[in-house]
Amino acid sequence: MPEPRPLHFSVIGAGAWGTAMAAHLVRRGQQATLVARRPEHAAVIRTERENREYLPAVRLPETLAVTSDLRAALAEAEVALIACPSQTLRAWCERIRAALPSPTRLRLFLSLVKGLETGTHLRPSEVMAQVLPGLNCGTLTGPTNAGEVARGLPAAMVLAALRPDPFVAEVQAAMSGPTLRIYTSDDLAGAEYGASLKNIYAVAAGLCDGLRLGDNAKASLLTRALAEMVRVGQALGAKLETFYGLSGFGDLVATSNGAWSRNREFGQKIGEGRSVEELLAGRRTVVEGHRTTEALHGLCREKGITAPILNEVYAILFQRKKPADALTALMTRELKRETHAPFPQG
Repeated sequence: MPEPRPLHFSVIGAGAWGTAMAAHLVRRGQQATLVARRPEHAAVIRTERENREYLPAVRLPETLAVTSDLRAALAEAEVALIACPSQTLRAWCERIRAALPSPTRLRLFLSLVKGLETGTHLRPSEVMAQVLPGLNCGTLTGPTNAGEVARGLPAAMVLAALRPDPFVAEVQAAMSGPTLRIYTSDDLAGAEYGASLKNIYAVAAGLCDGLRLGDNAKASLLTRALAEMVRVGQALGAKLETFYGLSGFGDLVATSNGAWSRNREFGQKIGEGRSVEELLAGRRTVVEGHRTTEALHGLCREKGITAPILNEVYAILFQRKKPADALTALMTRELKRETHAPFPQG
């Protein structure tokens, strides 16, 4: 049986994650173009075959195209992936809308974004569909550290799209290989809410590390965080089982424990006594858990959803509550019975 033809991918956003994904696609035999925001950044990556600014010490394939010309990158693209902060996604989508040829070959637009838009509380795919109506939008998410994916260490992700389409299976096959396994899901909302919520709970896990509360406390926190994630996600229309998969539990474990996790490190430094303002000042990389805490806190308040851990992280990040006081508030809540059956019986 002949090998399927390579697909044309555009990866928009030349940070660590976009660069790692573009390198993976080329190594899988796909045609990929990495789109940098700044022309000078694209030129340096092209010349040096390395993204020293965001993904140092990883040699990029010679066949990986790198440009800052969005129109040219989208001219032949069948699949576009976007890796950018959640709060800049709308602006990028507006640029993409202006740059798309008519007619376009683009058949699937996937977000690598893990966060909600503040103000609107929209998920990434909802922002994408709003700005680019008619395109099949979705997410590609899971427990994936950019450096490990770029170096070819094994990982798994989940792909969920707005509309069912046989082309999604083609993309799944094109992206999957010995080092990265892609699963599909029909729960787009669950995949995106899980990817967003886990960043908040990773900040909380970092607070445990910074306060030196020990392994017992961190394990207990993450267990209750998973229960809260399920409760919040279901209340927002997602499927329970999604949160026990790669975009929920899997990403929660990785982001809450990885030494590379910006969200966990952010929480740890706050627990050690650093201020939120100090940690955010002059950062080149984004801590998604910060603004996502604001967005999800607002959404839960709007919908009347109980989320005590999320609320305490919000109080620490936005109301200057001391981490030790937040811990006391959680430990002295009304005593309850633990729910022991995560899945329906029968």
